[in-house]
Amino acid sequence: MARLTRAQQQERTRAAVLAAARAEFAERGYADAKVDRIAERAELTRGAVYSNFPGKRALYLAVLVDSIGPAEPAEGPPPSGVAEALGTFARGWLERLPLTGDTPAGGKLQLRSLAGVFDDEPGRGALARIAGLEARLLAFALEPCAPRQARRVRLAELVLTLLGGAAHLADTAPGFGDPFDVAHACRHLATLDLADTWAPPHLPYVTPARAVQETWKPPAELPDELTGRPAGLDADGVIAVLGTGRLEAAEEAVRAARPGDRITIAVVTGDPAETGRLVRLRLGDLAGGLRRVFGADPLPGLRLVIDEHAAVAAAAGVPHADDATEAAVRVQAGRIIARAGGRGAAHAAAIAGDSTTTRS
Repeated sequence: MARLTRAQQQERTRAAVLAAARAEFAERGYADAKVDRIAERAELTRGAVYSNFPGKRALYLAVLVDSIGPAEPAEGPPPSGVAEALGTFARGWLERLPLTGDTPAGGKLQLRSLAGVFDDEPGRGALARIAGLEARLLAFALEPCAPRQARRVRLAELVLTLLGGAAHLADTAPGFGDPFDVAHACRHLATLDLADTWAPPHLPYVTPARAVQETWKPPAELPDELTGRPAGLDADGVIAVLGTGRLEAAEEAVRAARPGDRITIAVVTGDPAETGRLVRLRLGDLAGGLRRVFGADPLPGLRLVIDEHAAVAAAAGVPHADDATEAAVRVQAGRIIARAGGRGAAHAAAIAGDSTTTRS
């Protein structure tokens, strides 16, 4: 029998740890789960568990990420309007609610619940900013359904708040409420006039992008979290490298994009094992919901990658990427023709290209 390579052995160990952790969390929940018991279940040492995952929280997040199944993209015509889109999105999202008779710990896993997992301030702050990006991505998908009512971010925030509340009640008071009523309410939220406008006061004062002529050498292909396909990092357009503390700047790039532009958001973090997995979990969940409503490419022109090893950041000339990073480049014909850094960089790179917006 052929001996396993080191990489194969590591993958086998990791799979054994994940399977044991899934069983431990399903039986005891996050709070009462123990790494020592996970090691025993996997028939491994405690050290073998920690060599793959730095702690229980990182392991729990890995189990949740692993539980996200493939989402079948919608077939047929797109939604006829915002209300239909929201109703379909909500019904798909509510399928994760645990059923009567599920154990509390098993129900939390099915919900992919983060209750009690991020009780520290950095974790809670990161979760809030990721939720803000989720709302923007949902809004970007909704807005073409009613182009005369431009921005839909506040509506998306309201819908995600309602769905999050339904999940919390399913976690803490199982059996309360009717999911079909929640989905119906999401449809009706589309009728609200939330007076949503887009006019950030700092954008007129953003430092213009700097014109350059540098070869663009993208790293090995990374998956796009929105489609599940390769992100196509060699395409012309804007590459925005955003730390988890600057995720809201994704909207600045998207709003400023020219017709036909490809906007790629590369998310970086100083803590890939926990914050990086949290980003992957929440955006993977959201992307699956968007594909079920809007098809295999729910946000044409937008790509989102988790730059776990900061490879995209390095290629874009950002050597020390962390949670506070905001930098961007504009790529054309295999060359970087403009670059920007600091607050407003994503906007500056998106509008770069003429003498009035790009400085030498």
